Amino acid sequence: MSDYDFDLFVIGAGSGGVRASRVAAAHGAKVAVAEEYRVGGTCVIRGCVPKKLLIYGAHFAEDLRDARRFGWKVPDCDFEWTTLRDNVLADVDRLEGLYRNTLNSHEVELIQERATITGPHSVKLASGREVSAKYILVSTGAWPIIPDIEGAEHGVTSNEVFHLEECPKRIVIVGGGYIANEFAGIFHEFGSHVTIVNRSGTLLRGYDEQIRDRLLQISMMKGINFRFNAEMERIEKKEDGTLSVRFRNGDPIDCDLLLFATGRKPHVDGLGLENAGVELSDKGAIKVDEYSRTSCQSIYAVGDVTDRMQLTPVAIREGHAFADTVFGDNPRTVDYACVPSAVFSQPPLAGVGMTEAEARNTLGTVKIYTSDFRPMKNVLAGRDERALYKMVVDATTDRVVGLHMIGPDAPEILQAAAIAVKAGLTKQAFDDTVALHPSMAEELVLLK
Repeated sequence: MSDYDFDLFVIGAGSGGVRASRVAAAHGAKVAVAEEYRVGGTCVIRGCVPKKLLIYGAHFAEDLRDARRFGWKVPDCDFEWTTLRDNVLADVDRLEGLYRNTLNSHEVELIQERATITGPHSVKLASGREVSAKYILVSTGAWPIIPDIEGAEHGVTSNEVFHLEECPKRIVIVGGGYIANEFAGIFHEFGSHVTIVNRSGTLLRGYDEQIRDRLLQISMMKGINFRFNAEMERIEKKEDGTLSVRFRNGDPIDCDLLLFATGRKPHVDGLGLENAGVELSDKGAIKVDEYSRTSCQSIYAVGDVTDRMQLTPVAIREGHAFADTVFGDNPRTVDYACVPSAVFSQPPLAGVGMTEAEARNTLGTVKIYTSDFRPMKNVLAGRDERALYKMVVDATTDRVVGLHMIGPDAPEILQAAAIAVKAGLTKQAFDDTVALHPSMAEELVLLK
């Protein structure tokens, strides 16, 4: 008999926590998961899944307009936000049910309470129940950052935006990252007047400069407004319920909804990590080693709560590797090199490997190949929007070290191409591959 109530106690039933739980249980461990909200975490409940469904809904605005050029007698169509909202939330409910079923089928005990760490092997639940575990895994994810300015309580974050009563006529989105640009595209297509406010002059830091510049160009052409190097001073709520966003310099902006997309921070507040001597980084993330172990030998952490990559597939791999290492007698780590990522903007962009700037700084001599073209569908639709594909090659070895693209279906195309970059294939390998014609993806093997 074990000296503990559980072999593994997981705090947070998000993507990483659920994967770690079911794999550990499959290895024979007795597992419990504490979740104070809903099963599925940020991605399923209030992140990438419902957001992607909104993006699909938003894209119909352009598709319906373009359809007329393809012979379809499409009448002027009205958009009903509540229908899409309710259908998306219903699908979130469905997915949460599937996650619950996964835990149940692996005999993982789900405890719907907040859990606080009280020691290296102990947690206390909100009900007062105390539980012991040989190992504790923290997978509580990250939480939106709200700027510390007067009137910030009048804004919303990506947590609340899926539950709006109505689609705003005017929306101000604060931030320049992927969340800001994705929701800008969504609400613009829904008919909102959109303004992105960014405290710096750069969008999508970390992505290739040419690609992000192309997104800015297309977004402005569509009618999305930008205000860069803008420092907010306060938010005022007017008598009619609308908001006025005021700045230290520059005119105020009036809006019906203010969305903060100013980054996310590890969700560690009130977890009791100090009771077990778990160390945090300067940014408040849980410090872990290559096996996801914290400074406390019995406590591990995976996903956005750590100081690694904030991506759902990465959290899932970390959770799986943790379970295999601790309970499967198969020590494994996660390889963070060449992890693909995407921004589901309008149009979407995606990238894997080094940007041009990173390659020049790291390798010195590089070759850059680009294709700047109008997708066939855009030509017939009379749409001027151009796609841009970019390949970064190590000039010494001919190895492709980066691929970056913006255009229709860019993330779908990049996923397959990322395998080639991860495998270390050369530019010649792309050149030797016969093009699949007519397709946008063929541009990857025709780059000159």
